[in-house]
Amino acid sequence: MIITLGLIAATVAVSYLAWRDPQLMSKLIHWPPGVQRGEYWRLVTHGFIHADGTHLLFNMVTLFFFGRFMEQALTPRIGEVGFVLFYLAGIVIASLPSQFRHRNNARFQSLGASGAVAAVLFAYILLQPWSMLIVLVVPVPAIVFAAAYVGYSMWAERQASDNINHSAHLWGAAWGVVFLVALEPAVLPHFVNELLAPLQ
Repeated sequence: MIITLGLIAATVAVSYLAWRDPQLMSKLIHWPPGVQRGEYWRLVTHGFIHADGTHLLFNMVTLFFFGRFMEQALTPRIGEVGFVLFYLAGIVIASLPSQFRHRNNARFQSLGASGAVAAVLFAYILLQPWSMLIVLVVPVPAIVFAAAYVGYSMWAERQASDNINHSAHLWGAAWGVVFLVALEPAVLPHFVNELLAPLQ
């Protein structure tokens, strides 16, 4: 789990530095008009900064528990560099719909690793749909959590009543599923068999 720990360490370090330096935060955050004028690094760097400690803790705890499993599952196939690229691609792909939608919106900003973390989490759920996740101290089957997560994110995205980029959660989750199925198509029938297992 060395790669997962490295990603966590890098995210904690960069978030901390950005909290102490507002100018650094401004340079790293996803700001679509800035990307439009060539500041492409923002599509990646915003995934290493967070709004506050709670935001950071939630993402990094989730990454710790599910990243280590997916690291072990994926690195034999794609290597350590491949796993890092899978994670970084999650950050970028999750932010692209917002980039296109808000490319001329100078007030829009987004930050956090949620897109990449959602990719890792949903790749895990594809492999272990009936494993139990602890959600607010309540054990919930992973597949039930996934359905609720997607449904809530779609609803919240339409409401636009908070400062959370729910679109990034959805597209990050989609990237995790698509990547895993493309890498190993047998994962899909495995997922279906696992879903049916409690009924057998």
